[in-house]
Amino acid sequence: MTRVKRGTISRKTRSKILKYTKGFKWGRKTKERAAKEALLHAWTHAFKGRKEKKRSFRGLWQIKINAAARENGINYSRLIALLKKKDILLDRKILADLAENEPEAFKQVVAEAMRE
Repeated sequence: MTRVKRGTISRKTRSKILKYTKGFKWGRKTKERAAKEALLHAWTHAFKGRKEKKRSFRGLWQIKINAAARENGINYSRLIALLKKKDILLDRKILADLAENEPEAFKQVVAEAMRE
């Protein structure tokens, strides 16, 4: 069996890890073992952060909808309940965008939901 020298492959792997740690503090950007450990934590937090971002945006949308709904004489929970009852299929992201950028359109949506 022929001998396989792996120096170039190992160096390539290590340099790739160090490339990812550019901008990290202290030895975590230059020392291979510390860099690998730092990346394990960084990528875990990045994954978790992407999930948390969705949660925080939903909360922000609820606040925007509630503020605009109260200007139109109804609160958030009653508005959402009426929208579901009337089978108006607008999600919170769209409602928040309407509330912020198109107040007249949001007013029409509220009026449609409150109409008997």
